[in-house]
Amino acid sequence: MSSSTLNRTLPPGPAAQPGTEPERAPTLRERISYQVQRRGALAVLVLVTALASVLSPSFPTWPNISSILGNNAFVWLLALAMTFVITTGGIDLSVGSLYALGAVLAARGAQTGSWLAILLPVAVCAAWGALQGFLVAKARMAPFIVTLAGLLGARGLLQALTNEGSTTFLVPQGSWFRDLGQGTWTPVLIVAALFVLGWLLLERTGFGAALTAIGGNENAARLLGLPVDRAKVLVYLLSGTLAGVAGALGGSRLGSGVTTIGVGYELTAIAAVVIGGTLLTGGSGSVGGTVCGVLLLAVIHNLIDHYFSQYGSAFTDAVNGGFLALVVLLQTALSRARRFA
Repeated sequence: MSSSTLNRTLPPGPAAQPGTEPERAPTLRERISYQVQRRGALAVLVLVTALASVLSPSFPTWPNISSILGNNAFVWLLALAMTFVITTGGIDLSVGSLYALGAVLAARGAQTGSWLAILLPVAVCAAWGALQGFLVAKARMAPFIVTLAGLLGARGLLQALTNEGSTTFLVPQGSWFRDLGQGTWTPVLIVAALFVLGWLLLERTGFGAALTAIGGNENAARLLGLPVDRAKVLVYLLSGTLAGVAGALGGSRLGSGVTTIGVGYELTAIAAVVIGGTLLTGGSGSVGGTVCGVLLLAVIHNLIDHYFSQYGSAFTDAVNGGFLALVVLLQTALSRARRFA
């Protein structure tokens, strides 16, 4: 972990003036709190995986691991998108609906046998995200309201395209696009590459530093001359684009555009991001933590499906909510510990 990353996350000391003492170094308590916040999901992931491997002989087998990775890979892109949005102190409730819309548009485009299977969903969802970003940045509308309207609007467009769900677009058998989402390694490698690019963008560029500054204190970011409005538009554009990519590749894996998919995915993405250590209030984001968060939830859901399948999805939703509440409480306690250190 670089010192620059640490310094932009931990609260700074008094500003250094000529002839005064330099900015104080983070205390041991602050460093421990920071590490728990950023690495806690990884520690829990290792612990849960180790316990599951010991208690369930079928858990560490390749068929089970490939099922966890392959079936969830594209949905994880929604969590990557949400990491950027929450880092700025915003929220995007539309990603689940855009995922479903992207899948339908991809399946429709695949019937032409052209690159429309990729270009159409990405272009539409990117434009949708950019419009939401414009309303948040320029019209000063609350992200919750804007993206809630986006969620409902995308679902409405989805229903209109499919005649209220009565029409299902199928990806032709033997299509190059259908092959793109099959198996385990292709989805995993695609998603891994996008996560690496996301990590570089957030952790190693000025744009990522600007997003962190905006989430920490938007007014201060404006006073520093940072392009706050442009950054917000770009971050929602990025969120819509990734949702479109995820939807297109998800449609490829399913072989069709199903109108019922994506319901509640935005909440799962938010849970994974926050569990991974990104502050829900903004100002601190971690792509690596998001990876741990999505893997942790995927492992827990896999165990629930194996041992508690009789309770259905309600038990899974309860676990997501419980984890999210616990992590937010922990983040609040850690923030207070750093503030009063």
